[in-house]
Amino acid sequence: MRLELRTETAEETRAVGESLSGVLEPRDAIALSGELGAGKTTLVQGVARGLGVAEHVVSPTFTLVREYSGRLELTHVDVYRLQREQDVVDLGLEEIGDGDGVLVVEWGDAVEALLPADRLDVELTTVDPTGGSERRRIEVRGNGAAWSSRWEALALALAPWGFAS
Repeated sequence: MRLELRTETAEETRAVGESLSGVLEPRDAIALSGELGAGKTTLVQGVARGLGVAEHVVSPTFTLVREYSGRLELTHVDVYRLQREQDVVDLGLEEIGDGDGVLVVEWGDAVEALLPADRLDVELTTVDPTGGSERRRIEVRGNGAAWSSRWEALALALAPWGFAS
């Protein structure tokens, strides 16, 4: 299960996250990947907006974990600064993921083995490598039975940004 999306602006990237939030359920996990500045936090801002989070969402790079209240609790984790797998284990991702909220992990590809098997993997790539544009390619991959049953709904929610590669 795989979708390819394109966004032209940061606000469109937020809109993708907001649309994605409508399909989220308690205990969902999303692993975000992409280079620095690819729009990972921007996407999470959209997810938060769609979940009804009133607070301003910022990157948890230095705090590692930020939690927000909305329709579902949102736990936003950034493992970029962590050097060892044990540092991630010490964060207690398993306990965070066992709650009734949604877990979003920036740099999730680095800790894939510690994340639930049923999850969305979202990779953001800048289309203009010179940094002169906010255009992004967003690849969404669904893993596990939880996403098999909701894939059609997710594809429909994200259809406005889809493109044929």
